[in-house]
Amino acid sequence: MSVPPNKPELYRDLARQLAALIEGEPDRIANAANMAALVYHGLSDLNWAGFYFTRGSELVLGPFQGRPACVRIPWGTGVCGTAASRGETVLVPDVHDFPGHIACDPVSRSELVVPLIEDGRVTGVLDLDSPRRARFDEDDRLGCERLVTVFLGR
Repeated sequence: MSVPPNKPELYRDLARQLAALIEGEPDRIANAANMAALVYHGLSDLNWAGFYFTRGSELVLGPFQGRPACVRIPWGTGVCGTAASRGETVLVPDVHDFPGHIACDPVSRSELVVPLIEDGRVTGVLDLDSPRRARFDEDDRLGCERLVTVFLGR
């Protein structure tokens, strides 16, 4: 019986898998779809993993895995809109304590949102939700930021 990998090892493995999945594929939507599936099935205790892309002053739903989601989120609203407007990762241990949280899925308890930053602009966000309170930690933040770097081809 093998011991499950620690989080940094798990994220290194996911980063290698992601790099292989998207290598040579220029289509952002196809790559986002594969990344959402990889993350959703590669991490435990998630009920949603996917993308929102910047369209004007809002974020619009992109490829994801999980239950149906909010389609449009204004910048500065909810966890996703806050991460986009700040241009930095937002980790929320309990979304019920986050001012202005948007409850797309009432089962979600914790959330991690990493902005996609290209040429100094936020072009979207990677959003992970969990039904478990305090599911995400610093290892998850660092790991997901690394996955976004791979996704963006940097």
